[in-house]
Amino acid sequence: MVKIRLRQVGSKKQLSYRVVVADARSPRDGKFIENIGHYNPRTDPPTVQIDEERARYWLSQGAQPTDPVRFMLERLGILDKLAVSANPSNS
Repeated sequence: MVKIRLRQVGSKKQLSYRVVVADARSPRDGKFIENIGHYNPRTDPPTVQIDEERARYWLSQGAQPTDPVRFMLERLGILDKLAVSANPSNS
């Protein structure tokens, strides 16, 4: 199974994260398929940048986001756009 999840980068107590597509069996900071964005919780407000086109592609291919990434995708409106494009009769 493919997951969209956070990967830690940065030094101790200076963490930021990359949003990556990875096999569910690979370790947290291990091998990944594609880097689709980044998240920095240390800025005010926290910085979230995700490539919307690639995120929608991977979601359409069956990738499952982890809970923190799902929350980010909802706040950016990416999951809403995916639901609308999958169900055009609701428009």
